[in-house]
Amino acid sequence: MTYRALAAKLGVSEPTIKRALGKRNFSLKRFDEICLALQVDFDELLSASEPKPELTQLSEQQESALVSNPRLLLTTYLLINQWSPKEIIATFQLERDQLVSLLLQLDKLKVIDYRPPWRIKRLTARNFAWRKDGPVHQFFLTRVAPDFFDGRFDGPGDEFRFVGGTLSPDSRAQMQLAVRRLAEQFEHLARADSRLGLEQRDGCAGVFAIRKWEFAEFTKLRRR
Repeated sequence: MTYRALAAKLGVSEPTIKRALGKRNFSLKRFDEICLALQVDFDELLSASEPKPELTQLSEQQESALVSNPRLLLTTYLLINQWSPKEIIATFQLERDQLVSLLLQLDKLKVIDYRPPWRIKRLTARNFAWRKDGPVHQFFLTRVAPDFFDGRFDGPGDEFRFVGGTLSPDSRAQMQLAVRRLAEQFEHLARADSRLGLEQRDGCAGVFAIRKWEFAEFTKLRRR
């Protein structure tokens, strides 16, 4: 983004922006406004200087292999979420030899670097994400989402809100950034809690999404 474009986004003059950035002298409020204008958050800026792991996304072929084998998909999900082989075997119906076989398959798919008996190096990045409209995404929509939403969301720690309204493009951009930050917070907490024993944590999931949308039944009632 050019100085001029950034200045216009923030409602200040171009020289003001150049002076502030040149001197590296601006408030946290201004810093947050700049991040919002660039649609990037603080964690993303920090991670830019870190060594990049190999995988931020799997190929379509890799994802297809995972969804074709539920045990392989389960093992991948658990490893990404910092489960140890001992915890996997103790919790799920997987014997030692079965897990070794699955780990060898994941090594062949280049999802992990595996050396028997239990040396496992995850090749996924901190900001790893499944492919949009890829095999795992489709699996989520057809198999996971219906199971997830088929519940009351009334247990301790549960929360469900569905909101709808009309927003300007700038407001949608702010909500988009807020969703990204919330997802980052979830990942941060999950990584921190992975150091706790299994008896101290529960499997949790959240869906964070926003898009330009109108219920199809409402659209039918619009004047042509």
